[in-house]
Amino acid sequence: MSVGLIALLDDVAALAKAAAASLDDVVAHAGRAGAKAAGVVIDDAAVTPRYVTGLSAARELPIIGKIAVGSLKNKLLFLLPAALALSLLLPQAVTPLLMLGGLYLCYEGAEKVYELVVPHAAHSHEAGLETISVDAKTFEDEKVASAVRTDFILSAEIMAITLGSLSESGLAMQALVLALVGIMITAAVYGVVALIVKADDFGLWLAQRSSPSQAGALLRMLGRGLVQGMPYLLKVLGLIGTAAMIWVGGGIIVHGAETFGLAWPSHLLHDAGEGIAHAVPAGGAVLSWLVQAAGAGLVGILIGLATIPAVGYVVAPAWQWCSTRLRRIRTA
Repeated sequence: MSVGLIALLDDVAALAKAAAASLDDVVAHAGRAGAKAAGVVIDDAAVTPRYVTGLSAARELPIIGKIAVGSLKNKLLFLLPAALALSLLLPQAVTPLLMLGGLYLCYEGAEKVYELVVPHAAHSHEAGLETISVDAKTFEDEKVASAVRTDFILSAEIMAITLGSLSESGLAMQALVLALVGIMITAAVYGVVALIVKADDFGLWLAQRSSPSQAGALLRMLGRGLVQGMPYLLKVLGLIGTAAMIWVGGGIIVHGAETFGLAWPSHLLHDAGEGIAHAVPAGGAVLSWLVQAAGAGLVGILIGLATIPAVGYVVAPAWQWCSTRLRRIRTA
């Protein structure tokens, strides 16, 4: 009996080690996938705070909570099963879908650059894409619904990037990594968003402290700095998010084109990076990455700018036609 028990304990220990190794693999895959999706994550964190503007301070965190729950549902209930079905039934479609997502990122990033350069024309372009609300919803519900719709697109790109990095993994590993990435990124993005949104309230609380001590004076100074600095931080985050979208989108399209035989753009960027690394050995790896990222960004901005008129003259009229038909069907 004792020998059997020892053997059983050995088997349990072996299973535990195997499970721990599998967990390590899942975490490692999730970390690499999250790094590849960093541009989309940054943009998600930069975009979301605008959805709580115009709301009372007491409603900011509840609204962020609602958006976070909607984001998690997007990833786990809709996008994860769709990604697994795609991987199982039509894996060759992953790269084209990734490139389509990259095209969307280029468009979104280029539109923000266009708005900075030609703000009046950009606002007119965006107004042409807007639709009239069908249902009599509250302002808060509209904010949440709009945020969740935007999140769905960004989440789809995150899950597609993750799936694209798991092409050699089994279905179970893909499911675990996709779920872990979805949970981790949602928690990280909306945790950071909550901190950003409430930072000015925290700064105001610090600025109003009445302690006459030196520490109290420092806290008041810190509070005023937070209140005054948050608008600038949000602008910087927006710029970083825009640059990341263009760079990631361009990189996805360049690498996707390589799989379809159009390899020279990828090779050109790689050779340029290698050339700068050899020319400047000190910090060569960083400079190589910067050159390749800049090249991907240039590709992204050119593609994005080319899609703006296409969206304005083709997608927007089609979207408005579909919206009109839906309104008629609902009111019939």
